[in-house]
Amino acid sequence: MGFLTIICSIICMILIGVLLNYLDVLDSNDAEKLNKIVINIGLPCLIFNALYTADLSALPSFTILTVSTLMSSLIIGLITYFILKLFSLDKKVIWSIVVVVVLGNTGFLGYPMCQGIFGNTGLVRAVFSDLATSIIFILFSAILVLVFDGSIKSAIKKIVTFIPLWSIILGIIFNLLSIPIIDVGTTVIEYLSGLTIPIIMISSGISLNLKGFKENFKEVVSVSAIKLIIYPIIAFLILSVLSVSGLNLNVGVMEACMPSAMLALVLAINFNLDVDLTADCIFTNTLISLITMPIMFAFLIG
Repeated sequence: MGFLTIICSIICMILIGVLLNYLDVLDSNDAEKLNKIVINIGLPCLIFNALYTADLSALPSFTILTVSTLMSSLIIGLITYFILKLFSLDKKVIWSIVVVVVLGNTGFLGYPMCQGIFGNTGLVRAVFSDLATSIIFILFSAILVLVFDGSIKSAIKKIVTFIPLWSIILGIIFNLLSIPIIDVGTTVIEYLSGLTIPIIMISSGISLNLKGFKENFKEVVSVSAIKLIIYPIIAFLILSVLSVSGLNLNVGVMEACMPSAMLALVLAINFNLDVDLTADCIFTNTLISLITMPIMFAFLIG
């Protein structure tokens, strides 16, 4: 699947959501229900299937990509947070922007990109880079519980009962122990995995307020610059400091060039953040990434 095909597919699915909203078939209130399906069914199956079918034979050497992606995301998240705090913005606005910056589309967009450019060996490495995105998603779910709930007990309960977390653990365990799954089971998991991306994309389109671009213009442009330019540079520097080279470096940089993940919208909806702003930022930097991804990759790798 080519790069242009992938980007166009993303845009088309988002526009389907926009159309459904325009025709009053679905509205922004339906996005919450759709995302509950994603979090509790689709996403866990997607994560489990990716880890269960991945080649984990070189697990120690590939985990450097997980570590580097985690470091890059947390550093850019902290930088963005403290910059936004200087402007005394509303707490919900700040976290609506931070989740967009830290979560990259390392799975749906990253997988086919890395496989198409680097082959199956690149895809395996992309899985481990994407693992960091799942961890970040869980981490920020807990952080947002603390920020907007204030209860450590609630945060712990949220983490322990968070189904995607168990899908990571079980995916690795089933893979390493070669635990077989009956054909019906694998087929069901694959079908449910297929729900994830389309529902997230359509939900993004439903929540997308096209009139909000003018109102959120400064924020959207700033977030796009941070996510698509500054983030890849930070990731490249971290990979260099960790002495990552060769294919691992190429995949790490490619994944860092990805636009924001639709999972950021899931967090925005679940924690009642500024959903319009989050959707505007995701949609815009996905479009802009069509230009920045090849430029940034060529600039950093040469």
